[in-house]
Amino acid sequence: MIDLIFAQTLNGLASASSLFLVACGLSIIFGVTRIVNFAHGSFYMLGAYLAFTLVSRFGPADVLGFWGGVLLAALIVAALGAIVEIVILRRIYQAPELFQLLATFGLVLMVQDIALGIWGPEDKLGPRAPGFKSFVVLMGSRFPSYELFLIVVGPIMLGLLWFLFQKTRWGTLVRAATQDREMVGALGVNQRLLFTSVFAFGAGLAALGGALQLPREAVNLHMDLSMISEAFVVVVVGGLGSVTGAYLAAVLIGIIHAFGILIFPKITLVLVFLVMAVVLVIKPYGLMGKRPVGSAHAHGPVEPLLLPASHNVKLIGLAALAVLLLAPFIVADHWLLTLTELSIFALFAASLHFMMGPGGMASFGHAAYFGLGAYGAALAVKWLGMPMLPALAFAPFLAGIAGFVFGWFCVRLSGVYLAMLTLAFAQIAWATAFQWVDVTGGDNGILGVWPAAWASSKLVYYYLALAVCVAAILALRVVVFAPFGYALRAGRDSPLRAEAIGLPVMRIQWIAFIIAAFAAGIAGALFAFFKGSVFPTYMAIPRSVDGLLMVLLGGVQTVSGPIVGAFAFMGLQEQLMKATMYWRFVLGASIVLLVILFPRGLVGTALALSERRREAEPATPVAVAPEPAR
Repeated sequence: MIDLIFAQTLNGLASASSLFLVACGLSIIFGVTRIVNFAHGSFYMLGAYLAFTLVSRFGPADVLGFWGGVLLAALIVAALGAIVEIVILRRIYQAPELFQLLATFGLVLMVQDIALGIWGPEDKLGPRAPGFKSFVVLMGSRFPSYELFLIVVGPIMLGLLWFLFQKTRWGTLVRAATQDREMVGALGVNQRLLFTSVFAFGAGLAALGGALQLPREAVNLHMDLSMISEAFVVVVVGGLGSVTGAYLAAVLIGIIHAFGILIFPKITLVLVFLVMAVVLVIKPYGLMGKRPVGSAHAHGPVEPLLLPASHNVKLIGLAALAVLLLAPFIVADHWLLTLTELSIFALFAASLHFMMGPGGMASFGHAAYFGLGAYGAALAVKWLGMPMLPALAFAPFLAGIAGFVFGWFCVRLSGVYLAMLTLAFAQIAWATAFQWVDVTGGDNGILGVWPAAWASSKLVYYYLALAVCVAAILALRVVVFAPFGYALRAGRDSPLRAEAIGLPVMRIQWIAFIIAAFAAGIAGALFAFFKGSVFPTYMAIPRSVDGLLMVLLGGVQTVSGPIVGAFAFMGLQEQLMKATMYWRFVLGASIVLLVILFPRGLVGTALALSERRREAEPATPVAVAPEPAR
């Protein structure tokens, strides 16, 4: 038993080293630039692929060829990171932080297809490291020598990074920028050069972590997203901007992974997210994180007020609704399926916007409530024997109950910590659906969730879904411009002042969280009957990311933005999937261009241009009656 515990501990420490390198780079980048870099896992993947190519070229059996290939891969990716920062990110530092996240997700899509085009879809098996091909007998068990090497790499890198950040001028500037980057700029430091060097350094660390994995696991196209989720957990648990915290959290997560497989095999998928949720509830800024000093935002333009739609905008909305009502008589039958799906996702995006826009609460796990609504409908039909309409009415309450419970914890945090806690709860919900096979069917899902006979035709179900989605979206709009909505925005813009005048900010945000979850549950229930089945993927991370993309593409500070964003994103994705096998690259490039050209979203930018045009128009002279003769 002791031998097994010792071996699993060593396995956990070995995994922690690579995880630490990736998470440390991510933490440093966020600490200085305030960018939630979703593409950090892509740098990790590129480091592994480049190391595979370079090591194969230089000679995998040669010591200099292997380790030279590993280091060269990290340097190449660091240079690519600098190019990404200069070409893309430098242009959007003035944009809201979530738009920067959107741009980095576009990079993820682009890098995936670039890697697919260069290295193909097959997994790449790397060679064993020269000098570390044998094993060592420890306490009667054989343990690979390369694993021991990785265990030693972690503390050595931690020491080198400590020296770099504590004893060099560049490290001092990085630490100062992590605490208050605005003051660093006011002191005359070249922020552009600092940001570029930090981003390149972080990308290089991620690539080094990926390259060191070459002898341990096969290089594949999915290792970017699997690593970035764990890296985010490590960064948040350790504390944003803390290198020591990142190492402690990486060790903690690595050991939990190693022992979780043995002790808690049924919750292994979600164990690390449970740990993150517990840590954030007890210590909101992580194990070694600190409350940020100064503003975390760049001095960008002030976000516009959320105003009721003008007469012209209302006419445009009515015209769009008329087109949707007449569409079945204009387009081919197969387009009805697309329009039905777009209508459902428009409601899903509107529900997320209700939290993000008026509420100011970014969520990385909003798909949990979409999926719970879908499962609520499926379980009502399969287990309770309900007809379609009662099931549609029942399903959102399951999502609302989850929003009630999860929201109570989430509203006590803010910023990226709140977003990561929503992700943790979403992963818990996903793992429950995935592993509770007796109730949810597990990975096989729940099949046969079809509409009632009167709504079985595509045309009738389209009109039903459209009617329900339009009614729910209009209800959200009414709440936004009701006194509750104004109180919600007051708590978003100035919580201290809002509390000073007697507004219970946390309670208001909690109610908004529940409303958003309930609305997402409606969309999920409609989607369940539309597809005729429910699977755990409905509440997985990619679905939450899709919701974020829809809201951000349309514009956070506009009510109609998420609707336009949903139609734009889902429509563009569907057409690209039909047009080319490299649709991810085209979609990612489109997202990056949209973020650069329309930093306030499609609708937000259109409204800003309209306002600027009105201000530029010369004022109409007012006729003045002549004075009577005296």
